[in-house]
Formats: sequence, structure tokens, C-alpha cells
Amino acid sequence: MDVGLILKIAGVGIIVAASCQVLSKSGRDEQSMLVSVAGIIVVLLMITGKLGQLFEMIKDVFGL
Repeated sequence: MDVGLILKIAGVGIIVAASCQVLSKSGRDEQSMLVSVAGIIVVLLMITGKLGQLFEMIKDVFGL
């Protein structure tokens, strides 16, 4: 796995956590929840390509 991908995911997590805290403290809990859901979707979109490569590699290793 690429270290750059892990750092990007960590960066998204830090930004989402900070923005959720700020929104939660200001009384905007609905927006805080939407930001956290958007962060999860962004991370899932980032790793879908890598998951496809992983499945192809597994198929090649086991000759499927």
C-alpha cells in the first residue's frame, strides 16, 4: 500500500474531525453529521481504486 494514500486518509480524518468539533460546539449538529458522512464517502472513493488493484493481484496470485 502506498504511504501517500495513508497520509491522505489521515489528512481527511483530521480535517473532518476538526470541522465536526467546530460545528458541534457552535450548535450545528446536523451539519457536523453531514461533514462526517461526506468525509467517509471521500475516503471510500479514495480507496476503491486500490481495492480493485488488490483483487486483481489476488486473482493473479491464485490463478483465478
